[in-house]
Amino acid sequence: MLNENFVYLALLIDFLGGINYLIYTLQGKVQPNKVTWLLWGIIPLIAFAAQIGQGVGVQSLYTLVVGLTPLLVFIASFKNKKSSWKINKVDIICGALSLFGLILWILTGVGNVAIALCILADLMAAIPTVVKAYHSPESEDYLVYLATTIASVITLLTIKNWNFQTFGYSLYVFLICILFVVLIKFKFGKKLKIAI
Repeated sequence: MLNENFVYLALLIDFLGGINYLIYTLQGKVQPNKVTWLLWGIIPLIAFAAQIGQGVGVQSLYTLVVGLTPLLVFIASFKNKKSSWKINKVDIICGALSLFGLILWILTGVGNVAIALCILADLMAAIPTVVKAYHSPESEDYLVYLATTIASVITLLTIKNWNFQTFGYSLYVFLICILFVVLIKFKFGKKLKIAI
């Protein structure tokens, strides 16, 4: 177990990875999916509020930072036309399902239910980018996801009391970012050539 102050190192790593992606967005080197990145900004902020309500300590700051840089990337995606990724039906459906999950949370108001629904909503928001990374890995950069993977591992290693409100969101972020690293860095979808 790491000292919980290592969460600040995780925050720095995640922030630097996000800034790198932000710069690539402004330069037109990556094409973030606007639906995914907007929801990736909003959902962690809701999960952060739920974690605070559940008494999660310094680890909740990781969830906060995980939400802030995607909002900056979303805004930056409007600055460079080369950073545009065409939104399709899958994006809209996943975005709607993601928003539906957030509405369910508002209706329940229960902290752990909120965190679980935020994870589900985030996963629905991630699907368009998973499909994009599978088919067009060159439209992404794996470093932001690698930085977030490392940051989530550090955050998980600082947890002393393993309960859902403390580890749930960080574990989910770790798993989804590992998937992105594999799809983008190793061009897994291009090698498999299975239609999804």
